[in-house]
Amino acid sequence: MTALTPRQAYQLWAPIYRGDNAVCALENQLVSTMTPRPQGRRLLDVGCGTGLRFRNCGAETAFGVDASIEMLSAGGLDSVAAADVRALPFPSNEFDLVWCRLMLSYLPDLKPAYAELARVCRRGGDVVVSDFHADAIRAGHRQSFRDAAGTLHEIMHYAHDAQAHEEAAAASGLLMKSAHSGTVGASIKDIYERANHLDMYVRDQGLAIVALFHFEKAYERVNDRSVR
Repeated sequence: MTALTPRQAYQLWAPIYRGDNAVCALENQLVSTMTPRPQGRRLLDVGCGTGLRFRNCGAETAFGVDASIEMLSAGGLDSVAAADVRALPFPSNEFDLVWCRLMLSYLPDLKPAYAELARVCRRGGDVVVSDFHADAIRAGHRQSFRDAAGTLHEIMHYAHDAQAHEEAAAASGLLMKSAHSGTVGASIKDIYERANHLDMYVRDQGLAIVALFHFEKAYERVNDRSVR
């Protein structure tokens, strides 16, 4: 099986994308219980896909960006833009809460992405990042999907451990407030059951498949210096 680039993958996946796999379900649980709620805040969802996460989330204002035009079109929302996380089309200090969920593993280098996430977040605001857990990759798991014809495809991705995330974030003025691992367990067992993969559930129990990081923007980076 040849791995597709994220661009190639989401062109194929967009028409049938539902976001109902085990990784997405576990990630949603972690974000909803472990990070600040978006209610009443200015929210940016980077890598928003079809916009399922921020649709009717209660934010004062909510915008989404994604590199896949096909995913944005499938969502049918107006408050979205096609953009790369490393070049966001927003002014600095624009948002109270920035999400970047389950997409940074597609990048070989985290630093340019974190620089932009920090730039568009106001000082004192929150940046929430989730990622495919490095432990899952080390255990042989791969990011994959089935297209409309049922063909299985792998998406090119990279393993970034917690230290790599924390270091890239700190270089951009983001300080870690908390970190969590989402492990396979009873809360997502039904997803394995619906897919007739209880054998995989038994195999994966206790394995961390999602990494979640909550950062606060503590200072600005100006000419490679910290400005508090």
